[in-house]
Amino acid sequence: MPADKADSGVAPASDLPAVMAGLIATLISYAGPLVIIFQASEGLSSALVASWIWAISIGSGVLGILLSLRSRVPVVIAWSAPGSALLIPILGVTDFAVAVGAYIVANALILAIGLTGMFDRVLRYLPGSVTAAMLAGILFRFVLDLAGTLPQEPLLVLSMIAVFVAVRARDPRYAVVAVLFVGCILAAFGGMFEGSMPSIELVAPVLTVPEFELQAVASISIPLAVVALTGQFLPGFAVLEAAGYREPAPRSILSWCAAGSIALAPFGCHGLNLAALTAAICTGPEAHADPSRRWIAGVSGGVAYLLLGSFAGTVVALFALLPPALVAALAGLALFPITAASLANALRPDGSQDAALLTFGISVSGITVFGLGSAFLGLAAGIAVHGLRTVVLGLGRSLPAK
Repeated sequence: MPADKADSGVAPASDLPAVMAGLIATLISYAGPLVIIFQASEGLSSALVASWIWAISIGSGVLGILLSLRSRVPVVIAWSAPGSALLIPILGVTDFAVAVGAYIVANALILAIGLTGMFDRVLRYLPGSVTAAMLAGILFRFVLDLAGTLPQEPLLVLSMIAVFVAVRARDPRYAVVAVLFVGCILAAFGGMFEGSMPSIELVAPVLTVPEFELQAVASISIPLAVVALTGQFLPGFAVLEAAGYREPAPRSILSWCAAGSIALAPFGCHGLNLAALTAAICTGPEAHADPSRRWIAGVSGGVAYLLLGSFAGTVVALFALLPPALVAALAGLALFPITAASLANALRPDGSQDAALLTFGISVSGITVFGLGSAFLGLAAGIAVHGLRTVVLGLGRSLPAK
């Protein structure tokens, strides 16, 4: 039967767009979000960074392939870019073993939510404007860094911004890839690359024995879990539902992602989540005219993850050649859409702007109080203000009218 041609080992011509969609989705994941990993890993050894990239790539690949094959749905798994951004001010002052312990706790929380089916209930108890403000605060530093590169390399950065805006206006999915391509060409012509091309070698994963500290649970685990649930899983499920896919159930995807993240955390994996932007490439008609064949995109993207992850050390060496201004500009532009969307959701006129603005201000400040990071402090302050407002309004309604 025609539907079984893919099983013969040769992809039918009609399936090639799905194969390409998966490959492009993986390329986009490496083009933008991976840059944030390099910024977060500053100060770590190249072996640890390579192991980190290996872990998130292998996890994304294996889960994407298994879930797509099992459900016949294009399930695209990726690491959390906002989660990576959260770690930038933290890893420099936190022992990596402690961070790994915090990763395990964060994903254990997500696993519990997945197994109990409490995803919707948990989101109802978290004020949407406050969590959006926390996410915006975490990411806003990249917008500031983007602006900070302008005096250093104005031609390079302005050209990258122009390409980003132009391509995003036509097809947002390919904006980051276009920016990386143009940025590398301009950097090459400007003689900005330093060093030589690395050799191609298989990576040797590094095992880190986790350590657990209460402060790390508050500063890393809780914000990391909240960012994953609200910034990755929620929009990811929305993409699948908009494309008409009701299966697999959210609890299944949450549980598999969390279990995979826990297993790979000792090798550096901070969290595997359902993709959103790159998932849209694989779930629409551009991937395949037949919705029942789009699962091929999830499988091909997973295979690409496995191949690239196996050579993570080479990937690290290649990205190390990029000029700092290009890296900062690329990271800022890659996170531009989610930062703008988070700010819009945080400051929507529903009466919660005070709590949201306070959350944003504290989260973006980078302050630390009693060892607790700014993301956790911002989230706690926002929830407290939101709760106080709710109580006061409730008391007002209960008082008898004069």
